[in-house]
Amino acid sequence: MSAAYDLYQQGRNHLREGMPAQATVALEKAKRLEPDKASIREALGIAYFRIMRWSEAEAEFRKVLDISPADDYAHWALGRALRNQGRHREAVTHLKLARSLRPRAPDEPRLDDDQEDSTSETSDA
Repeated sequence: MSAAYDLYQQGRNHLREGMPAQATVALEKAKRLEPDKASIREALGIAYFRIMRWSEAEAEFRKVLDISPADDYAHWALGRALRNQGRHREAVTHLKLARSLRPRAPDEPRLDDDQEDSTSETSDA
C-alpha cells in the first residue's frame, strides 16, 4: 500500500468515527502526496464541511470538479458549502447540476414530481 492510501484510509476512519478535525490532518498529508486524487480531495472537503470550514470545503470540492466535472456529489457538496457562505445564487447552479447529473432508478420519484400514489402498475407479486 502507498503512504497516500494509508493516510486516506486513516482520514476516512476518523470521519466514520465522528472526528473530522483529526481527519483533516491525515487527509492534508495524503493530498500533498497525491494532489490530483479526487477521492482524497472529496474526503477532505467532507471533513472541512463537518467542521464548518466552508471556504476550505469549497476549495476541495472545486478541485474534485476540476478532476471530474460530472461528479454529482461534488456539485451537491459545493452547492451546500456555497450556500453556507451566503452565496445562494452560485449555490443554486451547483445544486441544480447535481440534481441533473445524479443517476436514479427508473422507479425512484423525482423531487419535483407530484406526490401521486406510487403503487405501480407492475407488481412483484
